[in-house]
Amino acid sequence: MLTYDYIQIDKKNGQPLYQQLYEQLRTAAQRGSLRPGQKLPSIRRLSEDLGLSRTTIESAYQQLCVEGYIEARPQRGYFVLTGGGRRGARPAAVTCPPRHLPRYNFGTDSVDSSCADMKIWRRHIREVLNRPQALVSYGEPQGELPLREALCAYSYGARGVVCSPEQVVIGAGSQPLLYLLCGLLQGSVGAVALEEPGFPQAEQVFADCGMDVVHLPGDKSGMEPEALRQSGAKIAYVSPSSRQGCGNPIPLLRRQELLQWAAQRGGLLIEDDYNGELRYRARPIPSMQGMAADGRVIYFGSFSKLLLPSVRVGYMVLPPRLLPLYLARASHYNQTASKVEQLALADYVKSGQLERQLRRLRKVYAQKSSQLLRCLHQAFGARAQLHLQETPLCVTLHLQDAPSPARLAELAAAHDVRVCPGPENQVTLGFAGIPLEQIAPGVLALRNAWKIV
Repeated sequence: MLTYDYIQIDKKNGQPLYQQLYEQLRTAAQRGSLRPGQKLPSIRRLSEDLGLSRTTIESAYQQLCVEGYIEARPQRGYFVLTGGGRRGARPAAVTCPPRHLPRYNFGTDSVDSSCADMKIWRRHIREVLNRPQALVSYGEPQGELPLREALCAYSYGARGVVCSPEQVVIGAGSQPLLYLLCGLLQGSVGAVALEEPGFPQAEQVFADCGMDVVHLPGDKSGMEPEALRQSGAKIAYVSPSSRQGCGNPIPLLRRQELLQWAAQRGGLLIEDDYNGELRYRARPIPSMQGMAADGRVIYFGSFSKLLLPSVRVGYMVLPPRLLPLYLARASHYNQTASKVEQLALADYVKSGQLERQLRRLRKVYAQKSSQLLRCLHQAFGARAQLHLQETPLCVTLHLQDAPSPARLAELAAAHDVRVCPGPENQVTLGFAGIPLEQIAPGVLALRNAWKIV
C-alpha cells in the first residue's frame, strides 16, 4: 500500500496546491521513494486521502506526465516511469566583470554619439510604434516594401545602383545576407576569390557554407585580373570603394577589367560597398553594379556608420538571373531585421534625413581625420608612416623600430587608450567613435604610452 510520508501539503503558504503536490511527487520519484513501474493512487483515492480536490490531483498528475515521470495507462491508472535521477545542483552564478571603456577610444566599431542623428531617429521610431496595424505581423521575409522602394531611389542617387524593389533583399547586416546568398549559390560555384589580406567576416561565412576561399595578390589597383583568371574561381568578393587593408578605391580601368572577367568567365562579383557614400575628400566612386549591364554583380549596402552600429539593417541587390531562385524559396526564410527599424528607416530615407545626415557626416569626418593626422605628425614626426583610409574612417600607423602591433596596443591600453593591432606592423586608429576634442589628448597619451618623443 502506498503511504504518503513524503507528501506535506501546506494550505497556508501561498503556493498553489497542485504545484506543491507535483513537486513532492517529482522529488519522491527522483529520490527513489516511488519506484519505476509502481502504480499511483487513483485521482479519486488520492483526493479523499489528502483532502484535496480532484482538479488539484489531476493537474499535478498531468504535469508529471508531460515531464515523463509517470504515464496514464487506459483503464489501469497512473504508473511511475522512471526515477529520473537526482536533479543536478544549480550552478553558482557567475558575475562577469564590467567591460572597461577606455578614456580614449580609437576603435573602429563605434560612432561618436554627437554624430548620431538620435533625436530625429527616435521620432521616426515613435511614429512607427504609433501605427499598431504595422506591428501585428511578422512582416515580409524579403523586407518591408516601403524600405525597398526607398532604398532603390536612394542607392541610385547616392551610388548609381540600378534596381527595382523586387531585387532588394533586407537583412540584419551584411553577414546574414551573405549566408542567404551562399545558400542560393551553393553547389553551383567553386571557390570564392578575395584580394589579400582577405576579409575574415566574409571568409567565415564562406567556410560555414562549405565554399573554398582563394587569396589572390593585388597590385596598386586592386585584385590582379590575370591571377583571378588563373585561380579558376567563379566568384570574386571585392570592395571597390575601399579595398581591404589599404582603404584605396579600385580605379575605373580595373573595375572594368573585373567586369570583363565576370562576363567572359560566366562568373559573379560580390560588391561590398561598406560606407561607400562616406567619401569626403572627393566624390564617391560609382558602384560596379550600376556599371554592369549583364547582371553579373551582387551589391551589398549597410548603414552602420551613417546611423548607428546598433541599427542592424543592411540590404542586398540581386541580379535578375538570381531573383527567380530566391523568390522560389523566399517564403521559407525568416526576416532577420526588425520590422520597426525597417519602417522607421524607410521614413527616414524618404524624408531626406539620410542625405542630410550624410552631408553633415562628411564635414565631421573630414575635420576629425585632419585633426588626427595633424596630431600624429606632431607626436611621432618622421618615424610614423600614416595612411588615411577614408571610408573605413581610420588611419593606419606604422612606427619605425617599434615593437609588434599587439605590443603597441597593449601599451596603449595600459594608458587608457584603445587602438587596433593590424597586419604588416601597423596599428589602426579609428576616428568615428572618438569626440573631436579627445583626439589631441588621446594622441598625447599614445606618445607617452609608446615613450616616443
